[in-house]
Amino acid sequence: MKMLTKFESKSSRAKGVAFHPKRPWVLASLHSSTIQLWDYRMGTLIDRFEDHVGPVRCVDFHPTQPLFVSGGDDYSIKVWSLNTRKCIFTLNGHLDYIRGVSFHRDLPWIISCSDDQTIRIWNWQNRQEIACLTGHNHYVMSASFHPTEDLIVSASLDQTVRVWDISGLRKKHSAPTSSIRSFEDQLQRQQLPQQDIFGNVNAIVKYVLEGHDKGVNYASFHPTLPLIVSAGEDRVVKLWRMSDTKAWEVDTCRGHTANVLCAVFHPHQDLILSVSDDKTIRVWDLNKRVPIKQFRREQDRFWLIASHPNINLFAACHDGGVMVFKLDRERPASTIFANRLFYVNAEKQIQSYDFQRNEPSLPMLSLKKIGKTWSFMRTISYNQSDNSILVTYGEGDTSSYALITLPKHITGAIEPTDVRQGEGNFATFISRNRFVTFIKATKTLNVKDLSNNVTKSIQLDNSITDVLYGGPGRVLLVKSHAVINYDVQQRKELSEIAANNVKYVAWSNDGQNLALLSKHTITLANKDLELITSMHETIRIKSAAWDDSGVLLYSTLNHIKYTLLNGDNGIIKTLENTLYITKVNQKQVYCLNRSGEIEVLTIDPTEYRFKKSLVNKNFNEVLRIIKNSNLVGQNIIAYLQKKGYPEVALQFVQDPETRFELALECSNLQVALEQAKILNNNTIWEKLGEEALTQGNLEIVELVYQQLHLFEKLSFLYVYKGDKERLAKMTVVAEHRGDVSSLIQNTLYNNDIKKRIQVFIQAGSLPFAYLLAKSNGLTELAEQILQEADVEESEIQLPALGDSVSIPKVKESPISEWPLKESSLTFFESALLTGHVENVPVKDAEEDTTAFVDAANVEFEDDDLLEDEDGGAWDLDEELDIGEDEEAVVEDLPVVSAADGEIGYWLKNAKTAAGYIAAGAFEQGASLLNKQLGVVEFEPLRKRFQEVYLASKLYLPGVDDLPPMKDYIRADNDEDHPNRFKPLIPGYDSLEAELQKGFKFFKDNNLESAIDTFRNIIYTIAVITVDDEEQEIKCKEILTLSREYILGLSIELERRALPATNIKRNLELAAYFTRVQLQSAHKLNALQVAMSQSFKNKNYASASYFAGEFLKITSTTARAEQAQKIKARSDTIASDAIDIDFDPYAEFEICAATHTPIYKGDEYVTEALVDAKYKPQEKGTICQITQITAVGAQASGLRIRG
Repeated sequence: MKMLTKFESKSSRAKGVAFHPKRPWVLASLHSSTIQLWDYRMGTLIDRFEDHVGPVRCVDFHPTQPLFVSGGDDYSIKVWSLNTRKCIFTLNGHLDYIRGVSFHRDLPWIISCSDDQTIRIWNWQNRQEIACLTGHNHYVMSASFHPTEDLIVSASLDQTVRVWDISGLRKKHSAPTSSIRSFEDQLQRQQLPQQDIFGNVNAIVKYVLEGHDKGVNYASFHPTLPLIVSAGEDRVVKLWRMSDTKAWEVDTCRGHTANVLCAVFHPHQDLILSVSDDKTIRVWDLNKRVPIKQFRREQDRFWLIASHPNINLFAACHDGGVMVFKLDRERPASTIFANRLFYVNAEKQIQSYDFQRNEPSLPMLSLKKIGKTWSFMRTISYNQSDNSILVTYGEGDTSSYALITLPKHITGAIEPTDVRQGEGNFATFISRNRFVTFIKATKTLNVKDLSNNVTKSIQLDNSITDVLYGGPGRVLLVKSHAVINYDVQQRKELSEIAANNVKYVAWSNDGQNLALLSKHTITLANKDLELITSMHETIRIKSAAWDDSGVLLYSTLNHIKYTLLNGDNGIIKTLENTLYITKVNQKQVYCLNRSGEIEVLTIDPTEYRFKKSLVNKNFNEVLRIIKNSNLVGQNIIAYLQKKGYPEVALQFVQDPETRFELALECSNLQVALEQAKILNNNTIWEKLGEEALTQGNLEIVELVYQQLHLFEKLSFLYVYKGDKERLAKMTVVAEHRGDVSSLIQNTLYNNDIKKRIQVFIQAGSLPFAYLLAKSNGLTELAEQILQEADVEESEIQLPALGDSVSIPKVKESPISEWPLKESSLTFFESALLTGHVENVPVKDAEEDTTAFVDAANVEFEDDDLLEDEDGGAWDLDEELDIGEDEEAVVEDLPVVSAADGEIGYWLKNAKTAAGYIAAGAFEQGASLLNKQLGVVEFEPLRKRFQEVYLASKLYLPGVDDLPPMKDYIRADNDEDHPNRFKPLIPGYDSLEAELQKGFKFFKDNNLESAIDTFRNIIYTIAVITVDDEEQEIKCKEILTLSREYILGLSIELERRALPATNIKRNLELAAYFTRVQLQSAHKLNALQVAMSQSFKNKNYASASYFAGEFLKITSTTARAEQAQKIKARSDTIASDAIDIDFDPYAEFEICAATHTPIYKGDEYVTEALVDAKYKPQEKGTICQITQITAVGAQASGLRIRG
């Protein structure tokens, strides 16, 4: 048995102490009149209470209310509030020092005892004394209520312990339970109650326990048994038993050498704890009444000991303050092998738990006879080869180990038959037939066989304090400030890491990483003890285990937390009671509690999986979590900002102010503008204006200046842009505002001399007006000014004027945007735009397309017709433009890893068509493409074949007429195994740029070039090699995207080529274009074309449908207003003038050759490369999407992973 000190305060002499029932608080009453409130987990002083005069001898917390009570040498009892931290009231009545106070468990009562030889009971609600118990004829040193019954036990220096019955007091102060009394109750009430000699009928003495030779200092009840323990000045601790009718002495515990001041029962074990003037705390066996352990302090006398009501903690008062401690460790010994946990339960029995079945076994073996009665099993190790366990027990020099064979069949907790024991502070198996033991006293590490014979003995350095398991054949040698990885076989120190006071180690499932646990620190390292990260915890760390993804979960006294290898950490779950983690499996955490029982907790690992995916740049997993989880909170938002992913944080936030700040951080001006409109705050507008000016988005800058009425800045902006028309308007605005200074400034900007002269005249500044007219050659105007001033020209002396200075002219064509370098979208922005994540609002995408949103205005001339403005090829306004922010791009992933080597190795290792082509085996590559994809036309692939072949060849010019040297380009120069030599295949890193190029052509309405660009992307992916599944999936997604754009643009080109008379086909193709899977922003164009065409041709039902689909995507822009008008007008008519082959509510695919529907259930054939759908009659033709593959050809499918 060992005393483990958890907290110690330094103060003057402490006389009383009490634990809070729930919180980690302890009250200490001092001889100096102060009461201290400590947090014993954090080791911090929470508050001080000073209202008593003289020493405070006793304190107690209320079991449920935020109250505590104290009693002191000032004869007063004070009740304090934990909320206000002030004394609520004082109870006066005692005539001498107060020795003890405590609350009743459920009634509003306080009991107190005093040197005035009385025990008093108070009602703290009405603040009245309800009973005064007299009978002791000396100081009453202690008094307390029974935990469950209506009894009081008191101890006095009159050498007696008295037990009082207060059931009458309860009845007197309790409300009647029923208005109708039973016959027995009435009969009982007619009888006179028993009285003591003073006539007290409410509280009477039930027993008087005599046996101490001197005064009794303390007495207390057992929490569950009918036992009483008392401590006296005769240096003994006595145990008493009571029944309903009598009480008697059971035994005496002798051993203290001075007055015994206090004795209490252990709340959960059969132990008695006592403190004495002899400066010791002694622990006694309740059953045998023999001493088990004593703990001595050389300088301080102990005055009182108190137990925590719920957990294994004790507090002792001494001359130097208060100490909080527990007896023995409560961590159950456990070890994991395969899918089984072996552990020691509370009954000192070996049990196992099957993680697959989620059920514990019956107890296998009893360890009660191993070691002494109170020996604690500290560690356990399991060996599968002979089904045996190795346990260590005891403390210090008395530590031992036992090697025990487990029974083959589990029938219950049988006694072990084959036990091999020895001395050792630590023992563990290091191989199937060897284990090591460490003897701390001699610093010896012994290697033993399964017969318990020493095969090797190693003398360690004196600085070694402990040994931990280090993997097969190894141990970890623990020093006070370091840990050493030690190879037992070679007797060699392999590596060392700095770590203070390490107590435990947790190995990852793959054995590659470990966590070194000390009291407040976790150090993460790899198996070679190379430091990964370390972290500090304020609360004590209790246990740790790794999950399968390499995240460490650890428990403190009250939390389960996690940490990543980069040091990022967080809280997963709050614990009511301390648990020890043994294994983590997905969402299940398997723990042992302090009672030696398995508890399975269900956790939400989303937060740490999200962070781990973000750190490892596993963006597909990040997007999956965003899509499927409810991961929210300021913690995640702050983390994403800290890691440089504000665009991801933007997906979690709904608060407009937070969204605004995040949008500015990731330079998303359109989202910032949207939130600024919602907030409509001048400070917000100013921030937006500054950021927009930095990015050169002059449209938003102009909007901000207009919103804030910054007319001077607005004028200067128009000067810079060269916008003469709006600059002229600013002059008019200044004139209306009556701002002469601004008016003159604007005439300077637009060089309007006559207007400036007019302003000077109106302001009465005729000299300025005359000088300005004269200097600019406006002679007639100058003469008019002279006439108005009634001044002759000869009277005016002007300085000599030189040649007129030419004023810089404003740019002829206005500037629209800052000349910025094009930036690619991030992976997340690209993925969100391309629709990889469902349920992401597309409003952001719509707001990014202001270039064509504001231009597409439809005005109604009358109730029947839609004005046919010049809408260009898209049937929209000629200023239609798809903003560059809408260019969907794909993540810029690294080039596929290839390998070093020569042509022979390349051919040998080739798995894809691109590998053969890079090696020069064109026919083999072409044959593979034909088998896998049904490629029959290779001419379009000529350029791609050449690109792949030449990219991996290098010719260095020779010198002195020598021929050039030929070399091969390798992606991975570090690869040294011929079986992994592969050529560099280009193309993957150019997919992003090609997609941008295709979207740019789409934006510019150059549809033929856009189709060619998307088709080249298909050719690139057809002849490519990627390294992993993630890149393969990405390529297939790009193929699908390219197919949809080629199909949609081909439909639109066919529609534009139709004669004006073929209205039906025109409407059908416009409708089919809306069913192609384009980006949301691009789909708006298709929907607007179909909506406008239908409306103009009086297909009002169709126009209403397309307008509705349009409004599902956006409902707040100018084009949305147009769609709302069309829908409102169309709904009033709700009929189609022309019947077309288009059912908006039917499921169908579009034939890539005929551009007609293939309805659900109809037969169709497919093409192997992009999975384009065709009607059966197109089988055998060349695919119109790829132009290289045959429709309906037998093919095994695309294979590009090397």
